[in-house]
Amino acid sequence: MLENKMSSDNLQQYQRAEKKMLTESFHLLTITLLSLLLPLSFLLLARLSIANYLLSLASDIAIPQPFSFIFSLFLYTNPTLLHALVSVVSLSTLVHGLTGRTGPTAVLSPARPGLHTAWILLCTLQVCVGLGIEASIAAGIESTNLGADRSLLCRLVFFLGLHETMRHWVGTIVRPVVDDTIYGGARAERWAERVVMASSLGGLWWWRLRDEVESLVIVAEMKRELGVADFVGWWLYYLTVTIGMVRVVRGLMWVGMVLLGRRRRRVEHNNGDSCGDEDKV
Repeated sequence: MLENKMSSDNLQQYQRAEKKMLTESFHLLTITLLSLLLPLSFLLLARLSIANYLLSLASDIAIPQPFSFIFSLFLYTNPTLLHALVSVVSLSTLVHGLTGRTGPTAVLSPARPGLHTAWILLCTLQVCVGLGIEASIAAGIESTNLGADRSLLCRLVFFLGLHETMRHWVGTIVRPVVDDTIYGGARAERWAERVVMASSLGGLWWWRLRDEVESLVIVAEMKRELGVADFVGWWLYYLTVTIGMVRVVRGLMWVGMVLLGRRRRRVEHNNGDSCGDEDKV
């Protein structure tokens, strides 16, 4: 009887451990996939910007007929909604970066909207990005070399700003929804989640974003007459660059504060030792 009870307890512990591992893996996978909605929004806006530019050059560009309605719908209506959503998240990231505390965890506790608002924003962006990417692929809108690439420094700062914006998007929208759905409440962020999200963004950047996202700026610079969508795309690109610059400056400030604190403690320690030696004399 005792052996059967012990084996039953061991089996239950194993099942609980297995369930916990599966839940945490599903939680990590869900957050990672939903976190990519924001950089994919930039990819979609860049493709739509290229399509709009090409259509303005030649009105007889052939678009596959089965997808012409979907493509036209996203080309003339979806950018407005996407620009609005991405602009709100980017502006919120910039404000929080300018007013939040300095340090490596400065974006982990931003002001969060209500859970219902987070659900609406997440579902809206997911539908827009999913259907928009599918429509752009169906219409054959992919990477197009328009020349005038940005400098390596500008690309690096933009990547840092995009990563900061993605972390803010996850902290304010994605995490509250996923945590409430899976665990029924808030849950602390783990380092594994940060590493996986950063790696996934780096992979997407290397695969597509680094070649296509600059179209938001290049198209606006090549056009003689800018439309509202062109200007907002150009503004979003440099807003993200500004967020990256703020992150770099705040990181340098944090490093300076740490070094200054260590130097101050070293000076105080030396002064204490010298005072002790004088007392002994």
